[in-house]
Amino acid sequence: CILCPRGCNLIVDKTGEEWNVKGNGCKRGVQYAIQEATCPMRTVTTSMWIDGGDYKLISVKTDKPIPKERIGEVLDEISRKNIYAPIDIGDILIYNVAATDANVVATRRVCAV
Repeated sequence: CILCPRGCNLIVDKTGEEWNVKGNGCKRGVQYAIQEATCPMRTVTTSMWIDGGDYKLISVKTDKPIPKERIGEVLDEISRKNIYAPIDIGDILIYNVAATDANVVATRRVCAV
């Protein structure tokens, strides 16, 4: 589990419709384990090329986790997008990326040159 510094080793199995989780040190671990078993989610962090700025790349991330199997689609859309300086931290650079309901936001400032 990655939800706290303990790093519990979880064991997950399903009997009928009921999920069973063992090894968790807190209640949050149960919910995390079931989520990982049914639909793993990840926050995507990467870089985008930017034109007209004091940097050539800008760090970005999704504003919410997306299904793990959609990461490739998200990265493809990000790689095709052209952006231009200036950009501020928190600016939304792509709305609803790859129809995931997540936005791609800037995590650094890039000034125009």
